[in-house]
Amino acid sequence: MTPPAEAPRDREFALRALAKHLEIERAFGVRSLPIPAESPIPAESPIERAPTSDSAEGGTETAAAHPDAGPPETGESAPREKPEATSPPPGEAPASAPAATDPKRAQLAAMSREVAGCTRCPLAKTRNLTVFGEGDPDADLMVIGEAPGADEDRTGRPFVGKAGQLLTKILAAIGLEREQVFIANVLKCRPPGNRNPGPDEIACCFPFLAAQIDVIRPRVICTLGAPATRTVLRTERGIGAMRGRTHDYEGIVVVPTYHPAYLLRNPADKVKTWHDIQLVQKLLQQGV
Repeated sequence: MTPPAEAPRDREFALRALAKHLEIERAFGVRSLPIPAESPIPAESPIERAPTSDSAEGGTETAAAHPDAGPPETGESAPREKPEATSPPPGEAPASAPAATDPKRAQLAAMSREVAGCTRCPLAKTRNLTVFGEGDPDADLMVIGEAPGADEDRTGRPFVGKAGQLLTKILAAIGLEREQVFIANVLKCRPPGNRNPGPDEIACCFPFLAAQIDVIRPRVICTLGAPATRTVLRTERGIGAMRGRTHDYEGIVVVPTYHPAYLLRNPADKVKTWHDIQLVQKLLQQGV
């Protein structure tokens, strides 16, 4: 029986759509697809079986359910001893090395010390370590999130948990290493339970971020999630209304996109973030 004439075109459309989806997944670091135990795909198929343990990407991550929300509130664990910082603040050399002489590094190092001793808001009483930010002081791209999470509070470094791993893949998709950008947050201390930053906390902490931006003077800022976007751009609009186009912060181009924590639980929106990060890449290539 001859199949309908539309069938080949339908198959071609489906194959093109699948190819585009796989291209996006590959751009964000996905190298395998889950295959059921009774899969009809033969053993010699180039499609690898994905790991099934809890260590697989996103296996136990808790993330925001809505793009206008930050990382979700989680239960607090028992009190922990405050760990020592695992690396020197940005711009500071290790004790065995000579002090940095680069003016930008010196300015950022001085700021980092000020942040470490900050008691402007109650978060100073609940934090373990402040998270000043890290990266290249001469970076063309600055990435700004909303606040540290548990992993960041423990290590003193930004975006080191599963959301941070996804951010690393997003940057790699446009050929950038973490060391080539500067990564920071609006807040330098973790809010208890990973709740959204409060207005008073933002008011106390934003001057530090503004000073960082003023020293680094990136060509492009990428804000991650609604709280960071609203703070930097001084708006009340949601991230869905702001992403997909450029904005301005004191002469610097701003590209908002979804927070990686949101993407971990809403992978369908990765395609939108892929478009946003391609816009960032285009702006950097154009030398804005």
